[in-house]
Amino acid sequence: MNHRVACVMVAGLALACEAPRVTAAEPPPSVEILVGGSPQPRHAHQGRWYVEALKGREYVIQLRNPFGVRIAVALSVDGLNTIDARQTSAADARKWVLNPYETVTISGWQTSRSEARRFEFTTEERSYGQALGKTANFGMITAVFFKEREPEVRPADGFARSQPRQPAAASRSDATARRENEEYAATGMGRRTDHAVTEVRLNLEDVPSHTVNIRYEFRLQLVQLGILPAAPVHDPLERRERARGFEPGFAPVPRSLR
Repeated sequence: MNHRVACVMVAGLALACEAPRVTAAEPPPSVEILVGGSPQPRHAHQGRWYVEALKGREYVIQLRNPFGVRIAVALSVDGLNTIDARQTSAADARKWVLNPYETVTISGWQTSRSEARRFEFTTEERSYGQALGKTANFGMITAVFFKEREPEVRPADGFARSQPRQPAAASRSDATARRENEEYAATGMGRRTDHAVTEVRLNLEDVPSHTVNIRYEFRLQLVQLGILPAAPVHDPLERRERARGFEPGFAPVPRSLR
């Protein structure tokens, strides 16, 4: 399936700083991290939002525009712009364009005008940032929303109508489980997917209307930070002490042996 998303080049910004337009009735824009089509639960901790990174799973980032004007969203993962992987200010970054009240899904790193590579939770060593030698901002997803200053009447062609795909779970070995306390989450460059883009120019307000920062970590690190409760500890000896002898019935045949 082809997805049409527009990336914006900012043009004609005024030199004077202009306050963003906000009304009391306007809800804030939203950013959701979806795995398998479902939003990852978000946890508030010490002024930050956290979500759990599921190792080996693909994810997408869903952006929603609640405003009656177009917006441009500077979106970075691990400090890298999702369009061109550059590290710039949000104002200077290339951005995703959303029509009024539109929701779009960004599924990966944009590698050309027609393709992207899926976002995938992985370790720092296997991440896209590590491959580029840009490792300072692992574990952070940031979306900065800029409103269009003077909306113009334009055709709606070229804007995102993305739908998340259903990812498959990755298997974990015992060796992987033993290394969990030494591994930290980052985002890798996964499989290719069709994701066509076009480029437009918008006249944006100088000051962003909203900024959303989301930290992600594997479950063990979220437990260590006190964000998630620790799993109960099971004592193998206590389990063996509860062992019994005979059970009623006949010997069952495991599914794998049928």
